Amino acid sequence: MTAVPDASAARTRTAVVTGASSGIGAATARRLAAEGYRVILAARRKDRIEALAAELPDAEAYRLDVTDRAAVDAFAAALDARHDSVDVLVNNAGGALGADPVATGDPADWRTMYEVNVLGVLNVTQALLPALTASGDGTVVVVSSTAGHGTYEGGGGYVAAKHGAHVIAETLRLELCGEPVRVIEVAPGMVKTDEFAATRFRGDAAKAAKVYEGVAEPLTADDVADTIGWAVTRPAHVNIDLLVVRPRAQAANHKVHRTA
Repeated sequence: MTAVPDASAARTRTAVVTGASSGIGAATARRLAAEGYRVILAARRKDRIEALAAELPDAEAYRLDVTDRAAVDAFAAALDARHDSVDVLVNNAGGALGADPVATGDPADWRTMYEVNVLGVLNVTQALLPALTASGDGTVVVVSSTAGHGTYEGGGGYVAAKHGAHVIAETLRLELCGEPVRVIEVAPGMVKTDEFAATRFRGDAAKAAKVYEGVAEPLTADDVADTIGWAVTRPAHVNIDLLVVRPRAQAANHKVHRTA
């Protein structure tokens, strides 16, 4: 077991957040920066993360597609070449496409969801795990979904992908037992952001709005970011294995109170 360096608490700690260009990722970057972390923002939309980095103290933006393994390895190598520490990795990049039943679902959509939600988590975690371990007190966060813990009609491809993300977190925690790295899974339920449902329904505003119709207070990106920030900032010996967070109006994936 690697010893935790005595000086670790004295230096500025660094957090890498994927999918940081909007929604939960951007909110998490802001929350961790407020907690004193130097945040490295990774996402495909360079303009978005550069604008966010300009808001935050000592933040950096890296254009990164987590499904591109060569690009992910180059990103990790660049951090290593600069002798940058990596203390926290928030695997937030992900998303859903479509709501078709299994019988008619588009295999291309399923493949895309698997690549970003599962292989994306795998790629970035593998690439940064040596640095997280070397920090002496590393934390891997996997932002999964309640879809990773229960099925629902029309969600087959997304549910399968998020189950994969959940299993990565669960397995990695077993495999790293005894190492100075925590593995935390945060599984949000219904979260209303500007892009999630709109992306899922390919810009169909009416379908996207219907997801939240009659729900007085779905979760916000800030709600989930607060949850991640709390879990990450627990004392080093405290591991939040799995934290499921839903709005009060949602008792289960299929059980939502709607006022209309």
